[in-house]
Amino acid sequence: MTSLVIAEHDNASIKPSTLNTVSAAAAIGGDVHVLVAGHHAGAAAAAAAQIVGVSKVIHADGATLEAGLAENVAAQVLAIASNYTHILFPATANGKNVAPRVAAKLDVGQISDITKVDSADTFERPIYAGNAMATVQSIDAVKVITVRTTGFDAAASTGGSATVETVAAVVDSGKSSFVGREVTKNDRPELTAAKIIVSGGRALGSSEKFNEVMIPLADKLGAAIGASRAAVDAGYAANDLQVGQTGKIVAPQLYVACGISGAIQHLAGMKDSKVIVAINKDPEAPIFSVADFGLEADLFVAVPELVAAL
Repeated sequence: MTSLVIAEHDNASIKPSTLNTVSAAAAIGGDVHVLVAGHHAGAAAAAAAQIVGVSKVIHADGATLEAGLAENVAAQVLAIASNYTHILFPATANGKNVAPRVAAKLDVGQISDITKVDSADTFERPIYAGNAMATVQSIDAVKVITVRTTGFDAAASTGGSATVETVAAVVDSGKSSFVGREVTKNDRPELTAAKIIVSGGRALGSSEKFNEVMIPLADKLGAAIGASRAAVDAGYAANDLQVGQTGKIVAPQLYVACGISGAIQHLAGMKDSKVIVAINKDPEAPIFSVADFGLEADLFVAVPELVAAL
């Protein structure tokens, strides 16, 4: 029994979501291999070889894989899929783009967003916005799985000694082409990997107030900034800051929710945080039901006082 983890990388380094996915693969049992598909990605392959628990890194290097186009990456996975019983992807935008293509081509059902491994063929995954957990069993010969990274601890990124095997890159599928990429520049920690997150809700009232209140708190804590969907829809914060069922799933050590009522969709994205602090003037706000510490107060008064105290 051997599992294949599809690494997320930038052709130079491995992204943290890969480490959590390796942990999920290790929980299944057997050997764990990692596929690094990219262009001039030798450094990423070398980094993958250092991950504890990985026995082999398969390095596919070619211009067709440079941009990570889903059609080409899926073809690369399918080229070696017959060697594996389990194929795992992080449940990120990239993973969710490639995994269904692989599952469809293999004619198997995809097992999505797992948070726990019960056995080699049985897994747990959240349903109904995380309000219930489903136990699913697959009898498919090959299990194609996406992993909710917050459900598994990250594997150690150093200390491993996997071998690196080079394979030929697939030819271009011709089904899509890379036009360009606009990358958001951010000096703060990446939201899904941050240990501390401060999030603002619709109660902040405007983008100006959002920045005025949230940025000083984030600066003091060295935190990433998040937002509820209501705040994003109202234009107070950028789309890539949205935390929730339709945004990013996070599980930091500390999550500070400011002016967030706690709609079920938002709770689904952050309720696995280790410590949750809620600041809201509505004592009936649902956010208090999951908070470890709750402060019933006006955030425009409480947050500046908190910043001053820090």
